[in-house]
Amino acid sequence: MKVRVLGCSGAIAQGCRTTSFLVDGRILIDAGTGVGDLTLAEMRQIDHVLLTHSHLDHVAALPLMLDAVSSLRSTPVQVHALPATIAALQSHIFNNIIWPDFSGIPSAAAPLLAYTALQTGQVLQIAGLHIEVLPAIHTVPAVGYAVQGHTGWWVFSGDTGPNPAFWQRINQLPLAMLVIETAFSNHESALAQRSLHLAPHTLAQELAQLAPGKQCPIYITHTKPSETQLIVQEVRRFDALTHPGNAAPHDISWLQAGQAFEV
Repeated sequence: MKVRVLGCSGAIAQGCRTTSFLVDGRILIDAGTGVGDLTLAEMRQIDHVLLTHSHLDHVAALPLMLDAVSSLRSTPVQVHALPATIAALQSHIFNNIIWPDFSGIPSAAAPLLAYTALQTGQVLQIAGLHIEVLPAIHTVPAVGYAVQGHTGWWVFSGDTGPNPAFWQRINQLPLAMLVIETAFSNHESALAQRSLHLAPHTLAQELAQLAPGKQCPIYITHTKPSETQLIVQEVRRFDALTHPGNAAPHDISWLQAGQAFEV
């Protein structure tokens, strides 16, 4: 299984794209601004979009991508999301005011967009892959995802605050890679708490819930561009304090757009 990082920032700036991952060329996990770096041929191959939640940085490119491929496809793009996320898309984006309702274009019988509701804990079979819907705790209904590859499970937390149920589940999986958000620095910890995101000190508390002996590469995502360097410094600092003499006991790295992983 190949996972390509299209975007992994919490906002836009030069070189920064918001959250989107392309899995095996046919599945998008979130549809942030990173989708805009795909060619038309690549976008045309996307049959499924799995959304974590309705916030703009995770759905911004979806309406534009559908418009771009509208004349190139004969089957609908399947958008998989929580019922509340689907309702938000229908009410606030695909409402014939902000953007055309592609679930009825070119016709209700043969639309470009089809919705499939999902729920936390569900295991999906999509494009030959096993995908589990993981719990997330955010300001709107949200989920994360785990995708089974050849070497283990690729896990994405989605946007979330402290989330015990997430760790209970992933501790049961053979992990190949964990992608976890850390949107704010400790300096902005009050804002992180209000907006149900993680900061380095809460990330440390979350990682402490990994089962003893469970090791896999951990990638930080969703950093705000203006705070990325500070967040990196703070994560390194807690790593050093928690594990003296070991620079990266959790094998922590920082995700970058353009990276690709074989799982």
